[in-house]
Amino acid sequence: MATLAALPAAMARILLCLFVLARVCSSIGSQLPVDNDGKKFFDIIEYGAVGDGWTDDTKAFKKAWNDACESKASVPTMHIPQNKTYLLQPLVLRGPCNSQNLTIQIDGTLAAPGDPSAWQKCDEKSCRHWIMIGDVDGLSVLGSGAIDGNGSEWWDHSLCRHRHVGCGKKPTGLVIDKCNDVRLSDLTFKDSPQMHIAIERSTRVHAANLTIASPRGTVPTPTVSTSNALDMSGFITVALEQACDDCISIGNGSAHLDISRITCGPGHGVSIGSLGKHGSRETVEDVRVRDVHFVGTSNGVRIKTWQGGKGYARDIVFERITVSNSSHPIIIDQFYCDHQDCKNQTSAVEISNVTYSQVNGTSRAKAAVEFACSNRHPCRDILMKDITLNLTAKGKETTSYCSNVRGRRNSNIFPSISCLEEDEDL
Repeated sequence: MATLAALPAAMARILLCLFVLARVCSSIGSQLPVDNDGKKFFDIIEYGAVGDGWTDDTKAFKKAWNDACESKASVPTMHIPQNKTYLLQPLVLRGPCNSQNLTIQIDGTLAAPGDPSAWQKCDEKSCRHWIMIGDVDGLSVLGSGAIDGNGSEWWDHSLCRHRHVGCGKKPTGLVIDKCNDVRLSDLTFKDSPQMHIAIERSTRVHAANLTIASPRGTVPTPTVSTSNALDMSGFITVALEQACDDCISIGNGSAHLDISRITCGPGHGVSIGSLGKHGSRETVEDVRVRDVHFVGTSNGVRIKTWQGGKGYARDIVFERITVSNSSHPIIIDQFYCDHQDCKNQTSAVEISNVTYSQVNGTSRAKAAVEFACSNRHPCRDILMKDITLNLTAKGKETTSYCSNVRGRRNSNIFPSISCLEEDEDL
């Protein structure tokens, strides 16, 4: 190969200029901002998060989310590193995003301000949530970390003394809103001011291996709530520790839910409703609750509706349920009222096609099964098979209460449910 010295002078000068230009361009290029189109990993520390539990890391989270959402990588991941605590003000992470497979990997602890007065942009309207993720398709929220709502001061009944915060306007810890194909797994939720998780107007939600903890004696709030949630399949919760109200509350518009493998207690059990408050039309259908263990709960599996409401709760299955020292293991209440001044009304949310199968254990209350249904709209197609509920106290037997119920049962039922026709084909 010819050397520069052997080439004509003009040619040598041209090659030398090209070499220098290439070095300069390389140097400039290394100083330009990185194009996020192909970037896959968005670590919040790189966006300025401190993670000392005192510094507000909200802006760093927003910046990391914006880049991850705009990334054209096939599987972009927003990462929250472990062994750190990240203080966050109310936060909205909104799509739509470029990727249909976006992951938020939480290995550290997300912490809300402990003092309700320290919450920014928090008034009667904007305190509905702490963290909201909305309008995202193909979302995974997972990791070994925790989401800590620091809710103890919110539970104080003298909450009205805090500025900007109305009485009872407590935020939900995590809201998943208008998202499709969602995976929520392996995280710990603790001490939310209101509900721990709310899933709203979303489809194909899969939640697995979640631990949810709140201390005894906290203000009653549902632990997990669904509203207008469709195709929420495979809802699996490994442990619900010290839940202070409904472990799971299934609200208006929920359909095609498969809820399984839950340990719940104390608290109020798994509830459908309440539905039909203030005469509203509300619906729940196609719900399956199975492999649930209730420990010391005030209720087990419950359907509750208000007088005067409209709509329906139908096509519901409760199966393989065990209860240990729980009051009211099975209850349908079409006269639900959470205060003293409830007037008698004729209309009701209709309840039909409800199956109870393999429900066993012990009840603190003498009436282990309670069906209180409307005269105008009786509960229809109630099926019961293989039920054994004994009284926790030795030497006594459980009873049942049954009003305005139509349905069938097999012979393996205790206590006896006299209002249901016996059918050995069940």
